[in-house]
Amino acid sequence: MSTDLLSFEAALQQLLAAATPLATTEIVATKEAFGRVLAGDLISTIAVPPLDNSSMDGYAVRVDEVQAGISLPISQRIAAGQIGQALELGSAARIFTGAPLPQGADAVVMQEHCEEKNARVNFLHLTSAGENIRRCGEDIAIGATVLHQGLRLGAAELGVAASIGMAQLTVFRRFKVALFSTGDELAMPGDTLKPGGIYNSNRATLQALLQALGCAVTDYGIVPDMLDFTRQVLRKAAQDHDLILTSGGVSVGEEDHVKQAVAAEGEIALWKIAIKPGKPLAFGRILPVGAGVESRLSTAEPLHRREAVLREPPASAPPFGGASFIGLPGNPVSSFVTFLMLVRPFILRSQGVAHTSNRMQMLRADFAWAGDRRREFLRVRRNDNGGLDLFPNQSSGVLTSCAWADGLVSNPPGHAIASGDTVGYFPFADLGVR
Repeated sequence: MSTDLLSFEAALQQLLAAATPLATTEIVATKEAFGRVLAGDLISTIAVPPLDNSSMDGYAVRVDEVQAGISLPISQRIAAGQIGQALELGSAARIFTGAPLPQGADAVVMQEHCEEKNARVNFLHLTSAGENIRRCGEDIAIGATVLHQGLRLGAAELGVAASIGMAQLTVFRRFKVALFSTGDELAMPGDTLKPGGIYNSNRATLQALLQALGCAVTDYGIVPDMLDFTRQVLRKAAQDHDLILTSGGVSVGEEDHVKQAVAAEGEIALWKIAIKPGKPLAFGRILPVGAGVESRLSTAEPLHRREAVLREPPASAPPFGGASFIGLPGNPVSSFVTFLMLVRPFILRSQGVAHTSNRMQMLRADFAWAGDRRREFLRVRRNDNGGLDLFPNQSSGVLTSCAWADGLVSNPPGHAIASGDTVGYFPFADLGVR
């Protein structure tokens, strides 16, 4: 691997070190908190369930009174939401799922193991103490921490919050992202495609991935390949966004103006990362208007001086009128992969999510691959035999490989894969792709 390439691990660590978690919180209705990040530990003030109750439709009994060939009179009927009387000696109580257990009962015999006739019940099954009973606080005890700060709230978590009576939750505000693409060759779907033009696929892909993370996205569309215009868009976007995310224009071509524009408006580092697809990625900050950026860090300064300010993480979040900046490569697969593996953890950390690591599974490769000097992210799909198949064309311009695949194999630098080898696999289902 060339010495001027930054390893994937080093790039990820630098991004995570520069991510400053949001400090602003807001209160939202629990039913509207899906995908939001909890801003404090959630501690229960009640027990769940609040009383011992039946987990079955059946008959509440004293175990020592249940014997083969002996029937018991039914002394009461207890439905869910009702509090019954203490269980009379030598009797059974008809009880339904979720109903509080009457005092004195120590088991519930499910109705399938009983025969009821003439207000009496005969037991076909000898029970044991505690059978079919859900104990008070069995799920959640009073004072228990049920959800922790930094948890991204899913359906089950919202159900837990509702189960302890939380109508509202305190969450971090939404992470605000400004999104735009560069390139005079780009056209929007629905527009007439001029000779030499291509439709902008990155816009749709990145916007969907950002929305899956719960971000508030402002779409600035396609920015022409003009330095002054690009600078104006950056200044405008930095006023009320946490991150400016772009695709294209971060290479070294004469028409790649994004890097120059960011350097003029703030601080920029252009990383060549040892990954495939990917490699060029720009990271920096747009500083507040009036911060004296141009006099301090003009485009006339050597690039290494402008990059040096980004080697250490910022002491605090970007001030009002400033924003972090990440510039992704323009090739659609490169943009897709670098977002999932680098930008997504950065955003999660910035949102206040406690655990940002992408979860990797170990599965069998049902293909062979020669490997590369860079870390590769291969588009694969699970097959019916429990292994992984490889999409035949791994070019960074073949976006259909991402639609076909259900995950990525992370292949270390210089590593050849033989069919039958165990490889690291990141499922798209865990990465918000679908």
